[in-house]
Amino acid sequence: MIADSYPSDEPEIYVENAHGGEYASKLRGYFVIKDTKLKFNAIAFGRIGGHNISLNLTKKTLSKLKELGYDTENFQLVLQRKLVEGEVNLIDPTTKKQIKP
Repeated sequence: MIADSYPSDEPEIYVENAHGGEYASKLRGYFVIKDTKLKFNAIAFGRIGGHNISLNLTKKTLSKLKELGYDTENFQLVLQRKLVEGEVNLIDPTTKKQIKP
């Protein structure tokens, strides 16, 4: 397991849209770090070989992370781990409010 590199600056992840099929789902959302909201896209894979996330951050988002002082490769690993482990907040696409478990 990958330990969080930024314990005092934990990213809060919000998934706004998730749709897909039996083997993979497309995720769209954002994360908040140091009072900054940054978007992401990802594909979540399951079943064969276990769970995995293909995370996509734009050049603009990567540049902002560097500006905030983060190692972008390690930060992406933290985001991927949190997505795989379900450490996310789900947003209802119609009301734009957080879904409470």
